Amino acid sequence: MNETIRTIQNHRSIRSFLDKEVDDVIIDEILKAAQSMPNSINGQQSSVIVIKDKETKAKIAQLAGGQKWVEDAPVFLLFVLDFYKTSLAAEKNGLTQVIHESVEGTMAGTFDAGLSMGAAIIAAESLNLGIVPIGGVRKNPGEIIKLLNLPPYTYPAVGLAVGYPKDESHKKPRLPFSTFRHNEVYHTEEMKEAIDRYDMEMEDYLKEVGRQQEGNWSKYTSGIYQNVYYPDVYPTMKAQKFLNDK
Repeated sequence: MNETIRTIQNHRSIRSFLDKEVDDVIIDEILKAAQSMPNSINGQQSSVIVIKDKETKAKIAQLAGGQKWVEDAPVFLLFVLDFYKTSLAAEKNGLTQVIHESVEGTMAGTFDAGLSMGAAIIAAESLNLGIVPIGGVRKNPGEIIKLLNLPPYTYPAVGLAVGYPKDESHKKPRLPFSTFRHNEVYHTEEMKEAIDRYDMEMEDYLKEVGRQQEGNWSKYTSGIYQNVYYPDVYPTMKAQKFLNDK
């Protein structure tokens, strides 16, 4: 196993950062790694907004549900689903862009943004930086869109707080590998038993980190998934011209 794989497999989310700036040269290297990832039809339908301004970070932290680590991190990266660029390409060629109105467009663009963020995470951690992804940018997406001046055909997909770790957090255990790797076809036979084993493992982990009130993985996850926890996503996507009706 090489150093890159070890870095990836040692991932942990960091929510406590040193008061130390991240140089722009380092940020650019991280983002160049992110931009180098594959994307659908080479449409390059994602982009990143780099945010260092303390007031802006504080506002995003509040909009994301009071996530103070967004404010404390020296850099916040917003990964944007971006069909604005491709819409300009369509205009240049006298064509009408339709893909942004479809579920396929939303899936392709979101997946591409995710690939970019995955590369950014690996690049940042290889440079001894800590990160934590922030899905909370979708909690009040309309306000994020206004705050960051996002044009039509763009949407805030996910954020990433980046900085030098103040301390090393606990490594969260994952579901058994057998629930992730399926050979040839999807296997359901032992899934319930694997979840039972993982629930017990997570109970021990949550006690260790002082979050035993969450219970275990299945209790916590199913409790959240009873509802659409960010209900403003659908109407604000439509307002940004992502109709998802095709």
